[in-house]
Amino acid sequence: MNLDRIRKEIDRVDTRLLNLLNERMALVLEARRYKDQAEDPKREKALFGLLEERATRLVDKAFIGKIFEAIVSKSKALQDTDHRLVGFQGKHGAYSELAARAWDPETVPIPTTSFEDVFEGVESGLFDYGVVPVENTLGGSVDQVNRLLIRSDLRIVGAVELPVHLCLLALPETDHREIRAAYSHPKALAQCRLFLHRNRIEPIHFSDTAGAAKMLAEERPRGAAAVASKACARLYRLEILKENIEDLDRNVTRFVVLSRQTQDLEGHKCSVVFSTEHKAGTLYRVLEIFAGQGINLTRIESIPASPGEYAFFLDFLGSTEEDKVRSALEQARKVTSRFRLMGCYKEVRAS
Repeated sequence: MNLDRIRKEIDRVDTRLLNLLNERMALVLEARRYKDQAEDPKREKALFGLLEERATRLVDKAFIGKIFEAIVSKSKALQDTDHRLVGFQGKHGAYSELAARAWDPETVPIPTTSFEDVFEGVESGLFDYGVVPVENTLGGSVDQVNRLLIRSDLRIVGAVELPVHLCLLALPETDHREIRAAYSHPKALAQCRLFLHRNRIEPIHFSDTAGAAKMLAEERPRGAAAVASKACARLYRLEILKENIEDLDRNVTRFVVLSRQTQDLEGHKCSVVFSTEHKAGTLYRVLEIFAGQGINLTRIESIPASPGEYAFFLDFLGSTEEDKVRSALEQARKVTSRFRLMGCYKEVRAS
């Protein structure tokens, strides 16, 4: 160990401290949804007592008191403000978080473990919104999310088309010639399969892209890299060895924004989900209705809803303010066994 390596370790610890502080403040905002007021003297007293019990010669009680007095003060200030929370699946730096910021930079993105957590968080009121991916130009439909959409009554109030630029990230001291494996979400690894094969790097599945970057920064496995966003390099102090490693130039993921309530402003795009009877030509009849009204369809997708039954997602350009759209929706309801307008909204194309 020398001074240079010690300083690098200090930098790594400082990065973890900042990320943990950010994580704590996000939990503070979530906790506020279950409290009548920000002030909780009993909780604060118990917290300080517990922390002071862990004092050491290097981190004594006085030092602990000063640090956590500032942290608690900031936490209460945050709880007294009216932040809108948006849940996303993954760790900070995930593409879902980037989509949330592109849709509304004033919201506070909150990471969750699973897509189910995002839906449940919005349904319960823990989150004001949720952002989930529904399809990718290379990987196709995100079946898990679409199955959740079928069962949910949440509204779609926005959408984001996000260009996905994958990066090969490594620890700063890593020699790129020593990299033998890359961790990331299976879909991200599939999107840069040719690059990994060409460089003889073994793809290793991880729960999400940003989580792989965080794991790399904290566990520091030898000869390993992560495939994740450029934002992850900044968040976790990783080096970008190569940008834009996706196999095709156009790699775009489409995300939808979920809410319990509709937005006041009408958008230029609508989404519906429906089921039809098991008879020949029933799907054609629905599509014919929209074609007859001159409505431009932008997506049609079939998803297994239950054994032997399929649900169909349909996206189209238009608004319920238009007579032709209202007419098409009314006719489509009559020829389907189950029909739900999920929302009319504005779609953002992120740069």
